[in-house]
Amino acid sequence: MSAGLDLEQRYRRVLRLLPGYYRDVWAEDMVAAFLDSWLTGDLDDDEAIMEFCRPTWPEIASVVCLAARLYLGGACTPRRYFAWGQAVRRAVLAVALVHAVVSLGTLLLLAWTRHVFSWLPASPAGLVIATPGGFVPPAVWYGVYYAWIVVFVALVLGHYRTARVIAVLAIIPNLEWLLQSQFTGAIASPALGPWAFWVLINLVPVLAMAAFHRDAPPTARWPWLLALPAGYLLVEVPWLAVQLTGNSAWLPDHSGLFCFLVALACLAHAPRALSRKNAGSGVWSLTLTLLAALAGAYRIASISDYRHDPHLIKVSLAELLILALAVALVAPDAARAQTATPVPPSYPQLA
Repeated sequence: MSAGLDLEQRYRRVLRLLPGYYRDVWAEDMVAAFLDSWLTGDLDDDEAIMEFCRPTWPEIASVVCLAARLYLGGACTPRRYFAWGQAVRRAVLAVALVHAVVSLGTLLLLAWTRHVFSWLPASPAGLVIATPGGFVPPAVWYGVYYAWIVVFVALVLGHYRTARVIAVLAIIPNLEWLLQSQFTGAIASPALGPWAFWVLINLVPVLAMAAFHRDAPPTARWPWLLALPAGYLLVEVPWLAVQLTGNSAWLPDHSGLFCFLVALACLAHAPRALSRKNAGSGVWSLTLTLLAALAGAYRIASISDYRHDPHLIKVSLAELLILALAVALVAPDAARAQTATPVPPSYPQLA
């Protein structure tokens, strides 16, 4: 806070973090409430308070949390913030779905190798379930796989706080492995791919779960829940089949797979996005644009892992080009999302 500002001005500067539409309605009441918590009624004490005191860190944190909830708007926020809020929520669900599909595939594969399903033939001898290792025992990694399935289902069913807590716990073992690998030299220092995965595919979606709040509209449950077994059958099963044939060199790496899946989703959504008659498609277009940005950033960061392999660098650049062309089909519709979303009925109440 700058010198020369009194306490009221300092609070007004903090409230600039809030969207303009909300400040216009609630700023005066909020400043008055904040000042009432300080002022004593004694003229000398109040004069000193107004001159020297500053908003506390808990107060600033509460304003930051409120701003995040308003910018990632719910059903009672203006169309612009509602569209962004819905897009972020759907993007988080999509990333959690990817985690859940991979986790489901790993756990079912583990059950197969442990002969849990007696009616299935024995698993191939070369089929091994690998875990990252480090100080974290394999049982914890298996727990992480279970956790991501729980996180996805909890988000879909509306148990947001449970999902956030479990998601935070689920990304800690991978961070521990990254730090240990960095310090022991298991990961080469210029390699950004593993760190990009943790930051972009783990940390960012967990932070973006702030978009799931009490003002957020409920999620369409059955389409998302059915997407979990469908994703396993359409992605994990073919992936495993190719590996078992011994042609794993045909498969893209994780960042390439993300680019491919997002590009495929953009192409599938493009007919609706290009039709002006589908006014509700804008939020999905914005969601796919966010996912494309996430996948593209991951692909760019992981290219450094192939600095000694020109062929893989060319493949990575081709994947980026395909992703860029696919997202270009839905980007104009994403830009129209702010006006395509219906106007909510009223302002949210003071939090």
